[in-house]
Amino acid sequence: MTDLDLLHFEQLKRDVQAQYLKEHTPSYDDISKWKGIDIIYFQEDLRKKAKGNISEKSFYTYFKTSPVTKLPRIDMLNLLSIYAGYDSWYEFKKQHLFAGELLQDDEDLDEKDLQELEKTISNSPELPKTEIQPAKVEFKAPEDSDLQKSNTENQIIKENQTSTTQPEIIPLKTNKNFVKKNAWAIVTSILIVITGILGFKDEIFSKEYKYCFTDADRGVSVINTLEIKILKENESDLLYKVKPGECFYYSTKDKNLKMEISAPFYEPLKVNRNLENAPGEEMIELKPDDYKMAVYYFSRKDVKGNPEEQIALMKQKRKQLENLISNEAVIYQVYDNDTYGIETLDKQKYITLVTTPTTSLKNLNVIKMEKDKKGKIISIKFKIASTDEKNK
Repeated sequence: MTDLDLLHFEQLKRDVQAQYLKEHTPSYDDISKWKGIDIIYFQEDLRKKAKGNISEKSFYTYFKTSPVTKLPRIDMLNLLSIYAGYDSWYEFKKQHLFAGELLQDDEDLDEKDLQELEKTISNSPELPKTEIQPAKVEFKAPEDSDLQKSNTENQIIKENQTSTTQPEIIPLKTNKNFVKKNAWAIVTSILIVITGILGFKDEIFSKEYKYCFTDADRGVSVINTLEIKILKENESDLLYKVKPGECFYYSTKDKNLKMEISAPFYEPLKVNRNLENAPGEEMIELKPDDYKMAVYYFSRKDVKGNPEEQIALMKQKRKQLENLISNEAVIYQVYDNDTYGIETLDKQKYITLVTTPTTSLKNLNVIKMEKDKKGKIISIKFKIASTDEKNK
């Protein structure tokens, strides 16, 4: 990468901005000031014209800072070049050469890669040039007459020696060692058993309980991840998370169980159980929160059909959201970014966001929602997950 490449990238950013401004009217003409819904609409236009996408994190990294100190990956450079009307990043640089600039072509790049490969191979450790030959074992046949005589004599003497020494010495030592080893093994086994009982007494005397959860109105599994808080006396609370459609398993030796169950689209529920007569399995019903469910439905539902039907459905969605959300509602959008961590939206801007049909809305997740005594929504915190997060 050269300094000229960074200058070319700044040129490309201006061309991308100009291309978008031909058909759209964002909050600011300067691309470095775009955020929130402007970025979402730009991502949608990029997918439509260049058949690709850049994450929100990459947008903040390369478009919010000018000039940049590092160059994006070549696939992102090619994607932005295509959006701006060029065949590739190489073609864009070729048509924006500076005075005296020489642009390397593909053959030079391949030759450079070849030189790097040769350099790597030359620095690798050399293999030994000579092979170690296996040693040859020569076997010489012994002379029959002399060795047979001497061996037969030696074998007779050795057999007599072993038969006389073994019965006298070995049995005494083995008996003493056997008693000592067995006594130590018995003591060690007893200590291991006692330690195991003390260390795993909770697991040994505990009983496992299974709790499954269903939607009280629809009779199906809950659609959200559940948070279950176990309240224990004189101890800190225990927090568990249960994925949609899964059951909660809990082992305890206590006689009572207190749980607080919460989910983004359901009303919180407190459960108290006397475990002395409680069944091992139980189904718990959660009552859905109609207001949170409605906003979730509007943000995820696709708008299809002819233009008249689309406009009619969007008007219906806007009217229902107008009735659900208070005029004084506080609405936050959360970002995965160090500089722009959170953004505040007003009621109308939020309704426009969730009623405009874009593919990004399929990644919208409501983190938290609150309502007042009259049932009006007064607080919403949401996040639009990036494509990388959804693929994890």
